[in-house]
Amino acid sequence: MKVMQNTWPSWPAIGRLTAVITLLSAATLFVASHAQAQDDAARKILKAMSDYVTSQKTILVTFDTDIEVVTPELQKIQFASSGEVLLSRPDKLRATRTGGYADVQFVFDGRTFTVHDREHNVFAQSATAGSVDQLVQRLRNEFSVEAPGADLLLSRVYDNLIEDVLDAKYIGQGVIDGVECEHLAFRNHDTDWQIWVEVGARPIPRKYVITSKAVTGGPQYTLRIKNWTTDAQIGADTFAFKQPANAKKVEFKELAEIDEVPSGVITGATK
Repeated sequence: MKVMQNTWPSWPAIGRLTAVITLLSAATLFVASHAQAQDDAARKILKAMSDYVTSQKTILVTFDTDIEVVTPELQKIQFASSGEVLLSRPDKLRATRTGGYADVQFVFDGRTFTVHDREHNVFAQSATAGSVDQLVQRLRNEFSVEAPGADLLLSRVYDNLIEDVLDAKYIGQGVIDGVECEHLAFRNHDTDWQIWVEVGARPIPRKYVITSKAVTGGPQYTLRIKNWTTDAQIGADTFAFKQPANAKKVEFKELAEIDEVPSGVITGATK
């Protein structure tokens, strides 16, 4: 008579299998918990930065920017500029940007927006009553002026930055221009972006990098804030456009050379 073999694993084997499953489950939970902690920390720091920035009525910053383009030969070229922004909430702005191909001044007094091409001494004006937020939106919609760094100064910084974010990570700490900063990284559908926030009682943005995932070669836009003050002296005519001698008024469409990237440069094909 043939004796049937017991095909069930022994109790020690079951114990080992249970231990493995438990360890795998614990590891999965740890990874998920760690990722959630990273996400929460990144959002908390970004929110603190945003709350601090929006609480400042007057902000004066100096900055450097780098913007990359990718040629049809897939060569990456970088263009650099420097500038200054003076913001008085909610409806006053004065900014300058100087690079190798453009020297431009922007002035907004709450009623009129002026762009002055200082290299060619021509300017254009538009009646634009409203806030700085509304002005930036109009520039983006009507004139295709993106000004990505403007998102750091608008009245709804956190909402604007966190919109469409798919993933948030607290990377750690870094040092920008000798200043200790918290390093955060975020992902959207079309871009990856990073921001470095000053550690301490003044959580201001120190560096901001946007990487395009929709353009071959992943070109980047980089903003580095050098100085940030909130006690700038503002006079009665600080935001008034002072027309230089012999300056010529033109239409906005005639301001051809005010971009950070010179005309004729191809930025690459989208994927």
